[in-house]
Amino acid sequence: MTVAATFLELARYWLLAGAGVALVFLTVGIDHIDEDAQRAFVFRILLIPGVLLIWPLVLWRWYRLKTTADDWRTRYRPPRAAHLPAAVCLATTLLIAVAAGLAVRQSWPAEFAPQHLSEVKQ
Repeated sequence: MTVAATFLELARYWLLAGAGVALVFLTVGIDHIDEDAQRAFVFRILLIPGVLLIWPLVLWRWYRLKTTADDWRTRYRPPRAAHLPAAVCLATTLLIAVAAGLAVRQSWPAEFAPQHLSEVKQ
């Protein structure tokens, strides 16, 4: 079996597992987690591609919400705490990239005269 065939087979099994999770979660689980999703059947259809791809995360969040291990007050604290360092890092990287680009900029040779590649027809 080639490497490409192995990757395709693994992707097939991943999507099959995701289809099983999507079937169970979108028919039974979403009603217990999100009361706003009750009787929102078109919304559930839109979630199918995402659940197929990130089904381990869906299972983990479903478990956390069902066991009330998730504290809503601290849910977004870690991402928010990372915003300032990420912004400083991106700004610093941008400044370094611009400075490096200006530092290694090549100057055009002054003695070079442009030449026509073909005769100009008039």
